[in-house]
Amino acid sequence: MPADSASINQASSRVNLILLGITYLLYFGQLGILVPYLGIFLDGRGFSSQQIGELFALITIARILGPNLWASMADKSGKGLSILRLGSFLTFATFCCVFWLDGFWGLTFAFGLMMMFWTAVLPQLEVLTLNCVASDPSRYSLIRLWGSVGFIVLTVITGVGIDFTSSEAPIFISAVVLLCLFISTLFIRENQSDSAHSSSQSSIWGKAKTTPFILFMLSAIFLQVSFGTYYGFFALYTRDLGYSGQTTGILLGLAVAAEIGIFLVAGRLMKLFGIKWVLFASIILTAVRWYVLADAAEWLWVLILSQVLHAFSFGLHHAAAIKFIHEYFGKAFQSRGQALYISISFGIGGAVGNYVSGYLWQQGAGAYNAFVFSALTALVSGAFLLAVKGKEMTR
Repeated sequence: MPADSASINQASSRVNLILLGITYLLYFGQLGILVPYLGIFLDGRGFSSQQIGELFALITIARILGPNLWASMADKSGKGLSILRLGSFLTFATFCCVFWLDGFWGLTFAFGLMMMFWTAVLPQLEVLTLNCVASDPSRYSLIRLWGSVGFIVLTVITGVGIDFTSSEAPIFISAVVLLCLFISTLFIRENQSDSAHSSSQSSIWGKAKTTPFILFMLSAIFLQVSFGTYYGFFALYTRDLGYSGQTTGILLGLAVAAEIGIFLVAGRLMKLFGIKWVLFASIILTAVRWYVLADAAEWLWVLILSQVLHAFSFGLHHAAAIKFIHEYFGKAFQSRGQALYISISFGIGGAVGNYVSGYLWQQGAGAYNAFVFSALTALVSGAFLLAVKGKEMTR
């Protein structure tokens, strides 16, 4: 049997696909720890809400540089799996600095360095998985779902851990998860026939400078700005409203469960309504979500409704955005197009949103203003998207 055929069989084997599912579970499980609970950890270390917002903004900047750097290295070397393993190891190693460093700049350095290496993981994992299921692309969604399961499980576990121990629980749980993530990457196999150098040396900027893409990116940036309050302060918000850590964990898990459901029908919705209108509807529902959190979060049923809307805020919007990037840039630029989208929207948008929400939060006294700000920026995001012609998002 030729070497390439053997590598393809190993890459698409049941064991390898299970390992990929476990890796997704651990990666998104880590997000389920830090995204909602990093604010509680920092609050426990004595940080003010403004300092929390500033730290979030500074470490988010790593998401601007990181994806493009790692994508370029992967394209030029053709060694995506090696970069995945290296990124996982360095993420774990630099994260452990939080056990020895303290204070604003010490923790900013530790989390920022960790985020720089963390951005190497997901793009390479996505490419690796898509190559492994190339013979049957429908298997991708079944593997990717384990990431959402991991987010739910680790979010609930960490919420319970905070209730029964202290605000330090997230960093101990994170260290264990990141170590397991690195170990899981050591056993993954790749399709060798797809690891050769295949990147085009031509420039991506011919596509990136077009009006439709610029408007799409402005919309994406403002949407991520709107997420700043939720990502930075939702767990603190529910705690201040009297909800337990376990309840917060269940609410966060509910959001991801809704996300799983929408992933299963996203393709049909985009085919029925088109990418533009799926994106626009998701953005408007996101604005509604932030406003009800601002105005009526003391009611549990409102919190539940707002978390169900995460299916649109992230799940459906993300699926449609990735499909737009996939179709708009074509095969030659798909990897770099995705890196550009992630770095600019999540990097710049996330950094601005975290900084402004931290300034507005004022130890919880400005919660209403912060979530109203999020709702308004989501509406601005929708306005930019409306300026794009529908046919320009499907060509």
